[in-house]
Amino acid sequence: MKMGWGFAFLAILTLPVAVAQKNSTPLHDGWRLQSACTLHAGGEAISAPGFAVEDWQNVRVPSTVLAAQVANKLVPDPFFGMNLRSIPGTTYPMGQNFSNLPMPKDSPYNCGWWYRTEFAVPSSTERDKRTWIHFGGINYRGEVWVNGRKVADGTTIAGAYRTYDLDVTDYVKPGAQNVLAVETFAPTEKDLGINWVDWNPCPPDKDMGLQGEVILGSSGPVTLRSPMAVTHFQDESLKVAELTVYAELHNAADHPVKVTVTGSAAGVHFEQPVELAAHEDKTVVFTPEKFTQLKIHNATPWWPAQMGTPHLEQLSMSVNVGGAKSDERSVDFGFREITSELTSNGSRLFRVNGKPILIRGAGWSQDMLLRTDERRLKDQFQLVREMHLNTIRLEGKLETEDFFHLADEQGILVMLGWCCCDHWERWNTWTPEDLIIATASLRSQMLRLRHHASLLVWLNGSDNPPPANVEKAYLDVEVETHWPNPTLSSATGAPTVNAGQTGVKMSGPYDYVAPSYWYVDKQNGGGFGFNMETSPGPAIPSLAGRAKFLADPEAWPPSDAWSFHNGGGEFKTLTVFNEAMAAVYAPPHSAAEYERVGQTMAYDSERAMYEAYTRNKYSSTGVIQWMLNNAWPSMIWHLYDYYLDADAGYFAVRKACEPLHIQYSYDDASIAVVNSTYQPVEGLQASLTVHGVHWNELYKEDVTLNSAADSVQRVFSIPDSLFVGPERLLFVDLTLKDATGHTVSRNFYWVPRTLTSFDFPHTDYTHTPAQRHEDLSALASLPPAKVEASVTVDKSEHGRVLHVRLNNSPQALAFQVRAAVTTENGGLIAPVYWSDNWIELAPGETSELTAQLPDDAPDTLSVQVEGWNIAPVKLTPEKTSTTSKGGR
Repeated sequence: MKMGWGFAFLAILTLPVAVAQKNSTPLHDGWRLQSACTLHAGGEAISAPGFAVEDWQNVRVPSTVLAAQVANKLVPDPFFGMNLRSIPGTTYPMGQNFSNLPMPKDSPYNCGWWYRTEFAVPSSTERDKRTWIHFGGINYRGEVWVNGRKVADGTTIAGAYRTYDLDVTDYVKPGAQNVLAVETFAPTEKDLGINWVDWNPCPPDKDMGLQGEVILGSSGPVTLRSPMAVTHFQDESLKVAELTVYAELHNAADHPVKVTVTGSAAGVHFEQPVELAAHEDKTVVFTPEKFTQLKIHNATPWWPAQMGTPHLEQLSMSVNVGGAKSDERSVDFGFREITSELTSNGSRLFRVNGKPILIRGAGWSQDMLLRTDERRLKDQFQLVREMHLNTIRLEGKLETEDFFHLADEQGILVMLGWCCCDHWERWNTWTPEDLIIATASLRSQMLRLRHHASLLVWLNGSDNPPPANVEKAYLDVEVETHWPNPTLSSATGAPTVNAGQTGVKMSGPYDYVAPSYWYVDKQNGGGFGFNMETSPGPAIPSLAGRAKFLADPEAWPPSDAWSFHNGGGEFKTLTVFNEAMAAVYAPPHSAAEYERVGQTMAYDSERAMYEAYTRNKYSSTGVIQWMLNNAWPSMIWHLYDYYLDADAGYFAVRKACEPLHIQYSYDDASIAVVNSTYQPVEGLQASLTVHGVHWNELYKEDVTLNSAADSVQRVFSIPDSLFVGPERLLFVDLTLKDATGHTVSRNFYWVPRTLTSFDFPHTDYTHTPAQRHEDLSALASLPPAKVEASVTVDKSEHGRVLHVRLNNSPQALAFQVRAAVTTENGGLIAPVYWSDNWIELAPGETSELTAQLPDDAPDTLSVQVEGWNIAPVKLTPEKTSTTSKGGR
């Protein structure tokens, strides 16, 4: 492949999947795939009609090479056990970042791989009709051939995050079958590729291939791309929204043209004439000053779901040449304005339509093989919504149009930008060509994404800010493409010459810390400022989840296959987590004990993390859990596992982020009521009860209060005397009811008499070690509880719903009770949307958990109820049973 760098002109094309465009046809099916190492032919022959491809693999595009091999069962499932290590080319050291290592010389992915398909181009009598092929992503380099002729090579096709719009008018045959062939080449360690860092392994093909949409399109001589409507509200009343509308024009003709650009936004019409020179690109702009109809009165704003309704409008635009429509585009948009500022303590505060918002989010990962699944995507968005998170962060994983459309529609903010830890941040080794590819990649993504209502901020760097020349080039692109949202130089607190202070931090931790850490730490990752990525680390999947990817899910001690599904780098082992478990609770003696205690540890610390940032708003302005999900089955960094099974951490976050919430503070033993809605609530009733380990009542207090919109209010403080008495452990039981007596928040804590003390001088980027661990070992010897459980099932408009009724006997507290739905033989059913889980039942208390089942759940299923001090029991709907301590 020729590797020169004389970049040919390529227009940028945005074709949102969620909003169908006329005169475009996705080329998904009918593709064949083959390694260039097995072929004795070049592009001219391969792309010619009649070339024999019967022995090639079938592939549906988009697909990476390895994803196609997995789909065709040519390699073992790389997600199961240690199968990944048996795939040819996976010879890099375990736990290292393969992005920074050269492809092994004997790797089958060291060759080019050919994708080939045939497509029809209809006959047309239209004058100056143009035919285009859009590539939404080619990783990393490529050559494109049509009907035996080369359209583009490596001088043009380079960059995993670039999009391409190739004019193939002179290459196709209208009224006939045509052949498209693309040879793709994997990124090297010196390319700006797709990077998996220490989240999970990198696949041996480095995700090479056609990882984006391929779309056949047609137009007249002038194309219109990337329409966008930008809102500015005249004042805080939001009664008048001033729209500025943009679109990108390209004249494909070799002569000047006069065109008319027309459009409508939220029902308002506008148009203007434009002149284009031969082959000229031009941005057309409609301002509210010149087009006064774009001052929209009584517009309905778009809000994040936490703040209101994510109302969307439609922007439609077209370009006409000589009275005939040449091209048109439609996209959704929202009347919304996102700004940011530095608070008095230097923290980055974001505002939506002028109102402040505490960012509570988590880091998103695509599938490791970049596979897409519409149902899975929708399920994940529902899981995010039900946790009450308001933001998803993408670090380099810039996702599909379907993703961003769902975010717009469901009111989830999206934070996005480049990735860390490979050539993307090794600027001192960049060549001039790297900067060309980087800025072209940025331009592609700006124009592709800029119209989406959900976008919060773009990060030009991740773990480090770019040097001045690179940052300046990025900022220039963002100005040229009229990026309508804030930008930050990186996810760190490092200031830059061009952009100044970020107002954010990336100081960890990423490994386990005790719950009190988030309140008492004042220098690192504690609950102040804006933490761009942090978490208490490990998240042990359930037995049913582990059985999906381990041959020995109950092995004790854990096998090498378990460890293989940890992270990379410093996270190859779970040493910090395991040592804390043994010191704080007790050393586990089985996989079941390890899972049970590990889930409780995750619940306790995840809840505290979000609650600390919430209590301190707006001294704290944001927190991003690292991470939300996994690219493959993993033991670390998720709130629900790869198979969408919700962990204890999921329910802890759901609890911590609920709209009306009551919570305990580890630093001063105070109780706060949090209103995360934007409406005042009157007549709330808050209750605090403190019990000893044998459920002896130690303290009780009640109060009625009014809660202001978006507020935090301290309402109680537990007396110091309770922490110096004979009790080793305090149970803090909190309830918040509305004016009608309905419980809107129930929160339960197990607080040791003496909290963990931290060795702050020995903090590293992974965590702050414990100088002395707290003692929660009393939980292992709780008095036995007896819980009667019954399960019924009914049908709703959304499908089947389980009702699990739990009735605790008067003898003792039932601690960390969990209900799980499985197949008859214990197989995983997911996602299941529970009303709550990992709960406590006071002596004599009755509670009901509901669960929305997935559509594909089997007719016959089981419900397992278990807890720390009750015997596990297996139920089927309509049957009842009684649980007592034992078995574990």
